[in-house]
Amino acid sequence: MGEHILVAVAWPYANGPRHIGHVAGFGVPSDIFARYHRLKGNYVLMVSGTDEHGTPITLAADKEGVTPQAIADRYSNIIGDDLYHLGLSYDTFTRTTTLNHYRVTQDIFKTLYEKGYILRQETLGAFSSSTGRTLPDRYIEGTCPICGYHEARGDQCDNCGHQLDPIDLINPRSKIDGQPPVFKETEQFFLDLPVFADRLQKWITRQTHWRPNVRSFSLNFIKELKPRPITRDLDWGVPIPLPEYADRDDKKIYVWFDAVIGYLSASIEWAKNRGTPDAWRDWWQNRRARHYYFMGKDNIVFHSVIWPSQLMGYFSDGFYAGSAAGAFAEVPLQLPHNIVSSEFLTMEGKKFSSSRGVVIYVNEVLSRYDPDALRYFLAIAGPENQDTDFTWAEFVRRNNDELVATWGNLVNRTLTNVYKNFGAVPAPETLTEGDHALIATVEGGFATCGEAIEQARFKSAISEAMRLASLVNTYLSEQEPWKVIKQDRARAATIWYVALHCVDQLKLLFTPFLPFSSQRLHAYLGYDGYIAGPLEFREYTEEHGTSHRVLTGDYESWIGRWEPSSLPVGQQLREPAPLFKKLDEQVVEDELARLMGTLRP
Repeated sequence: MGEHILVAVAWPYANGPRHIGHVAGFGVPSDIFARYHRLKGNYVLMVSGTDEHGTPITLAADKEGVTPQAIADRYSNIIGDDLYHLGLSYDTFTRTTTLNHYRVTQDIFKTLYEKGYILRQETLGAFSSSTGRTLPDRYIEGTCPICGYHEARGDQCDNCGHQLDPIDLINPRSKIDGQPPVFKETEQFFLDLPVFADRLQKWITRQTHWRPNVRSFSLNFIKELKPRPITRDLDWGVPIPLPEYADRDDKKIYVWFDAVIGYLSASIEWAKNRGTPDAWRDWWQNRRARHYYFMGKDNIVFHSVIWPSQLMGYFSDGFYAGSAAGAFAEVPLQLPHNIVSSEFLTMEGKKFSSSRGVVIYVNEVLSRYDPDALRYFLAIAGPENQDTDFTWAEFVRRNNDELVATWGNLVNRTLTNVYKNFGAVPAPETLTEGDHALIATVEGGFATCGEAIEQARFKSAISEAMRLASLVNTYLSEQEPWKVIKQDRARAATIWYVALHCVDQLKLLFTPFLPFSSQRLHAYLGYDGYIAGPLEFREYTEEHGTSHRVLTGDYESWIGRWEPSSLPVGQQLREPAPLFKKLDEQVVEDELARLMGTLRP
């Protein structure tokens, strides 16, 4: 029986298109992981959506003279399209502006408030001197009072890791207009993080399987926990669910508090949309379920400290968790099993930044290159464990020298020769010791690659799959079946059978990484059905009449399995075509120059 695996993917912010640095952190790694577990036969629930509240969206709306909802609608569609074309297999990719999300967020807020985990405090709020709007902590920069770092943010210093408040910064300034913020006394609601400090420390200490940077950063962070404000003086956000705020529109639950709740609300939405409203409990109130969170390193604290604190406080109470019956009664919502945080993908040695023109948008890449080419690069050369600099020259080299020359070449010469000479999977004679050894080595990839993926070592897994493809290429070069067939057709058929069998196994090993080309190869080998089928958008209408689009797919119909396959002798092959395109470096450089010319100010 399969395991229940929650794949919780960081919510992309809906104030602009996403660049390849974003999907290097939250997108491609999470999809590799989800596809692998689906092939394993596990019950996967992969959820996320566009994060649509907060000041940045109101600022963008003011600038364009439109409503925040219009901004959120526009970029939710653009981001959803990008993720669809990149092949990210969400069970539900939704939005934080749904009635369902509001209800779940308000239930958690109200439950934490009633249990004493949310406090009211007077505080100095930061406001823009030019617009009068609340400034998000991350939109305020200044000098860290602890280490002297000049670009510390209003919530923490990325240099020394200390938690900060905007008022703590030396010479604070707004990142929007460069002016000092105006601080005003205002009442806000605070999540009482210090009350969870001991529980967090014990829990994080036990997570020895986390990536070292995630675990050490989190343990350091909880040493100086302070209550954290979870409301802002805004008119755009989730309403505060207390009677005195029923008719007020001047204060809302702030974006960072409600965005992480989206993992739960999206799961609840998924269950309702499929007509099984309690199905989400199989992941959230199942002690044996495992939760994996995927994000860039700048979001670690929200997933390793803040969201777990919310879950610890909510426990098994409230309208949603508290209504469980049977085996799930009084079972607390499950904490993260692993937090898979990537480092930064940079370009020209700089962090990606749309405002500074240091950016390559996902849709720009996918309009020119196959999605599997981008997915391969981000898996083999992405920022898994350290910041990685993206260059077009390296993108071209990886595509041409590895994806095309190794895996693509093996598939092309194998299928082309077999299709031309046999038309179907040839019947082998007795296999030699070398034939058996090669098959056993390639089939061993299900264990070695699978173990690496389980541990979120995606670069190691795809490197191993590519190594195995190289071994089969070497086998063909040594056996030379294109020559053997002139004297011994039976032996040539055996060699080609061994190569085809290995290609069939490698197809599955590459599927989590390269779903589009793997599906095409699946068809070339004469199979029907999907090992990596198409995704789809579905429109759902909530009871108050508004509708929203959800990215999803019919994954239960996929037939692939993470285990050695048996390619039937005599199965008719379909006419093959090259899986990948070789790129011209000069053409790519010219496109880069044109593209960057349109992006740089």
